[in-house]
Formats: sequence, C-alpha cells, structure tokens
Amino acid sequence: MVNVKKGVLVTSDPAFRQLLIHLDDSRQLGSKFIIRELDDTHLFIEKEIVPMLESKVEQIMENMNPETNDNK
Repeated sequence: MVNVKKGVLVTSDPAFRQLLIHLDDSRQLGSKFIIRELDDTHLFIEKEIVPMLESKVEQIMENMNPETNDNK
C-alpha cells in the first residue's frame, strides 16, 4: 500500500534543522509535523503546518534578539 502526504521540503543549516526537530519532538505546534528527516540540511514537513511554523519561528527569533523588540 502507498501512503501519500502533501508536504514541503525545508532546506536549512544544521542548527536550524535541530530547532525544527526540537519543535516537532516537543509538539509545540500541537502535533508532530516532520514527515521525514532527509539529511543534515533537509526536512520534509506537513504543508498545513507551515503558517504556524513561520509564526513560531518568528516569535522565537524575536525573543532571542531583544534589541529589535525595542525598536518597534
């Protein structure tokens, strides 16, 4: 039997890939979203999660860089 899922190929550096894996493992977006870990720089993730993932990553980046928060 063949299983088909719509997904998005994500290319990143290894550090950002680890952040995505952490978000997936800890289910911070409500569920697991990584369909397949392809190699050190590529992940195949569920298409539906992309808007929530972008928002979460933006939030994390803002929290890591407080200087940009002061300019808003």
